[in-house]
Amino acid sequence: MGEPTEIQRGDAGRAEAASGGGSEAATAESGRLPDGATRAAQSRGAALRKRFREQRRSPARPRIWFELALIGISYWIYSIVRNAVPEQEAIAQKHARWIWELEQHLGIAVERSVNHAVDGVGWLITGMNYYYATLHFIITIGVLVWLYRSHPGRYVAARTVLFVTTLIALVGFYAFPLAPPRLMTDGGFIDTVKTHGTWGSFASGPAAHVSNMYAAMPSMHIGWSTWCGLAIFFLARRAWVRALGLLYPAATLLVIVSTANHFWMDAVGGAICLGVGFLAARWLYHEWVYRLPQTPARETAAEEPITVPEQWSEPAVSSARR
Repeated sequence: MGEPTEIQRGDAGRAEAASGGGSEAATAESGRLPDGATRAAQSRGAALRKRFREQRRSPARPRIWFELALIGISYWIYSIVRNAVPEQEAIAQKHARWIWELEQHLGIAVERSVNHAVDGVGWLITGMNYYYATLHFIITIGVLVWLYRSHPGRYVAARTVLFVTTLIALVGFYAFPLAPPRLMTDGGFIDTVKTHGTWGSFASGPAAHVSNMYAAMPSMHIGWSTWCGLAIFFLARRAWVRALGLLYPAATLLVIVSTANHFWMDAVGGAICLGVGFLAARWLYHEWVYRLPQTPARETAAEEPITVPEQWSEPAVSSARR
């Protein structure tokens, strides 16, 4: 009698497990789903954060079509915004006098003397006029192409420096309209473009009607040329090329002063904007621009062979024997 009773009790327990216990198991199983989903979401989030950190520390290789479109659109917007800033001639002249008086107080107001001295050498000032009008764009584009081809791992960060610098300059054009020395009332400066009949000045001739003539602070000729010079100095291999990199912003400074396009203080403003651009890129990529890998680290890692411990490649015969 005892044995059938035990069997009946066992059957009842199994039935209860199949009914009530099954629901608990289902509940437990259903209770695991949210945790599993959360863990999956967390793992995906961690993977995305890791990938983002890797991209910040080693930017991906740039794509030519995207960079061309980005540069073209950015310069188009820059030109529109720069030229749409209210000219405010009276305020620009007031700021020019204030800058000139400040430089006189500091004992650095030599722009007019340099302007008159260089203007006396016809071939030299003519060359400077064309230098001012052309190299500002040619060399900047050339350095961008060089970085894209030879230093793809650093290109995106370097381009970011240039873009941030230019963006800050737009704020300066709006907040501090400034007449260049050549347009300063009673400043005594010579407009070398008009005097020597050369082209390239947006403040002279027909271009003056479609360009903001009072966007002189900060000087993007200095900001861009210094950006180019630093890239060449830190990344070029040949010593004479690196020396030319340092000479380029120095020559640009002499040109903008000799042609009376900028004050010394405009150059200081351009250098400050560039410094902020470098700091922004340092914060964004967690490394200084020129210390990033020449080739994206992810591409280098992908090319390296994957090695595994030797025992991993051995057949699992021990478990098979069991």
